[in-house]
Amino acid sequence: MNSSNKYNLNEREAKFLLKKSIVGLIHSASRLENVNTTFPQTKTIVEGMSVSGISMDDVQVILNLKNAYQYVLKLSNDTTFNLSTACKINSFISYNESLEWGVLRTGNVGIHGVDYTPTIPIESEVVSAINEIMSSEGSLTYKALKYMYYAMRTQLFWDGNKRTAIVSTNAIMMLDGLGIVNISEQQLEYWNQLLSEFYETNNDETIIQWTYDNCVHGIDY
Repeated sequence: MNSSNKYNLNEREAKFLLKKSIVGLIHSASRLENVNTTFPQTKTIVEGMSVSGISMDDVQVILNLKNAYQYVLKLSNDTTFNLSTACKINSFISYNESLEWGVLRTGNVGIHGVDYTPTIPIESEVVSAINEIMSSEGSLTYKALKYMYYAMRTQLFWDGNKRTAIVSTNAIMMLDGLGIVNISEQQLEYWNQLLSEFYETNNDETIIQWTYDNCVHGIDY
């Protein structure tokens, strides 16, 4: 899997694609928090209008994702993705949702439905793990997906880890012209199954391959 990129977009195409996909990406990611808005409702909230019958908490999840993606779209093309970029993305995603946002967690958390419990992240270890992933063998797309699943399993932050990991990966993909990654509503059930297996085994090959095959999208001419 790790030999080739699905897409090689230039800077203009990469930003255009992310911008055009933003409502869909936000809609999919809000599903990870069991937000039950329809696609048109999500679009209305992203566009800054109110929708009746949607809780303030659900609106907050959607607007936090919007703010995170707006931050990503403003990244200059010579940005190198690192832990501080991930922290910044989490500061938008978990705003008003968790104990602290934008910083590595300092206490234990459990993951619902699996026996695996992540250890408390240590900054220097996280930095070297990210460097190791980014300088490893394989295509840039492979590294982006490897980072995504590393960040989810490590549970770097108090809250919003899956959303933060997906937005961070889309930042890496935009900066390198690789397309976008989007786990759609229809794919969630199977993806959650793969994710639980990965959490328990720490073997990411199957889930990375499946994500590459089914969830990486670009501009097809």
